[in-house]
Amino acid sequence: MKTWEEATGHTVTLVPMPAPTSDQFGLWLAAGTTDIYLYQADVIRAPQLADHFVDLTEAAKDLIPQHFPSIIESQTVNGKLVALPIFTDAPALYYRKDLLEKYGKQPPKTWAELTETAQMIQDAERAEGKKDLWGFVWQGNAYEGLTCDALEWVKSHGGGQIVEPDGTISINNPNAVAALEQAKSWVGTISPAGVLAYQEEEARGVWQTGNAVFMRNWPYAYTLGNGDDSAVKGLFGVTTLPVGKEGDPSAATLGGWNVAVSKYSTKQEAAISLAMYLAGPEAQKQRAIAESNLPTIIALYDDPDIAAAQPIIPQWKDVFLNAVPRPSAPTLGKYNEVSAKFWSAVHNTLSGKGSAAENLELLEIELNDIKGSGW
Repeated sequence: MKTWEEATGHTVTLVPMPAPTSDQFGLWLAAGTTDIYLYQADVIRAPQLADHFVDLTEAAKDLIPQHFPSIIESQTVNGKLVALPIFTDAPALYYRKDLLEKYGKQPPKTWAELTETAQMIQDAERAEGKKDLWGFVWQGNAYEGLTCDALEWVKSHGGGQIVEPDGTISINNPNAVAALEQAKSWVGTISPAGVLAYQEEEARGVWQTGNAVFMRNWPYAYTLGNGDDSAVKGLFGVTTLPVGKEGDPSAATLGGWNVAVSKYSTKQEAAISLAMYLAGPEAQKQRAIAESNLPTIIALYDDPDIAAAQPIIPQWKDVFLNAVPRPSAPTLGKYNEVSAKFWSAVHNTLSGKGSAAENLELLEIELNDIKGSGW
């Protein structure tokens, strides 16, 4: 922030946030604290706190079109832009280039192609003695990560976003049912039964030891996968996640961080100026080069300086163009409850505790109950 400080004459003091994240904002925002001016907020948190933040729509009207639309959507509540994106995150499909080349396969475009390719290579490699190889690893534990994985399956089958931006509960539909039944078919076939307990690191552990053909994971796994201690160093590529069928939307769950201005701040003009700077191209380029932070400004993915310093970053452009936000903006303070209900319904389906149709029908009833008490 030195550049902004020098340009404006202001000095910025960073205040460490308490852990866990559920406590981070309540301590100060609920108390109307006046001496904290800006907050760095997770992509799903800022909409839950919209009443405490300044509307940045007018101030950022020229900056907004430069960002990925899905990220702006994720931070917009009832027409109010509650936070500006400063860096982002979204998952991709990791694939073993060497194994696909060995068997004459291309990176899959649909989930059906992934299923077929994963099974074929898994069977062939096991026949050659690689008994520990699996076709596909992902995050199947009952936690927020499963909400992310399952949202991608559902959205990419044309099944919507669980709760739509206008608040419509859309999850109980045939496309969503088909998506979850397909994912259930992976458990114990191309994915180990233990995938139902996997989070990001468990999936990466299988992948990085060379024991998976495909993996769904976040960008952090790319650098680690090319580390000197990795069995797959130089052997893999990344691509957008598959779709249900040709014409369906690709979907990668949006992650990342944003900056919001407290409405209780006594220096709102300066705080808005800093938020604009942090979300702008100069600061985003600095963070991309120095820290590998993935920009939210589309043009930076074609910046030659960034490409030279961090070759991974341009590879994520198509992923973010297809990113989908979790339904935190329409569900506001009830998002955590909505997400927990969703991942529980999905986990039950994957575990064989009821069919996808039964579990999504029950989920719809539960979400309507939550909505009835007010998002």
